[in-house]
Amino acid sequence: MMAEGLDALLAREAIRTTLAALARGEDRRDAGLISSAFWPDATIDFGVFRGTFAEYLAWVVPGSEAITNTQHVLGQSHIALAGSTARVETHVISYHRVDFGSGDEHDTCMGGRYLDLFDARDGDWRIAERTMLYDWSQDWGGAADWSQGLMGMAFSAAHYSGRAHGDHSEDYFRQGA
Repeated sequence: MMAEGLDALLAREAIRTTLAALARGEDRRDAGLISSAFWPDATIDFGVFRGTFAEYLAWVVPGSEAITNTQHVLGQSHIALAGSTARVETHVISYHRVDFGSGDEHDTCMGGRYLDLFDARDGDWRIAERTMLYDWSQDWGGAADWSQGLMGMAFSAAHYSGRAHGDHSEDYFRQGA
């Protein structure tokens, strides 16, 4: 009984770790992190995109140049384990800075839930199927000009504003522990 409980705890932690790595990979457009979260034969359905994992990866990396910045914030995950599979619902709020043309950038945000079917293969938990459910979406209008700093205070260096490509966190993690 104790071993089963420990196995379930480890499976849930592996699933949460995979979800966090995937969110980071999507925000940084990191093909390696994204690939580590999906099985090569996975299918993905975002409503605005539906296809195989290979097609998804080609769509999301390098990503649209019109979307210069994203942030996926994960909420709670409901994980229903069933042997070597798990059905997982994870709440997500995602921010996107979108250039609608000629420098007209908007800050947009949406909330929804990922429905993921995870498979454990050789002890490795990855997504076999993903469907996105959208609960709400909001266009916040014209984006703030981060080059001017924050709330009237100038940044002391250019690396404080996040971006999909060339983000300061890439250098931070290359430094190691």
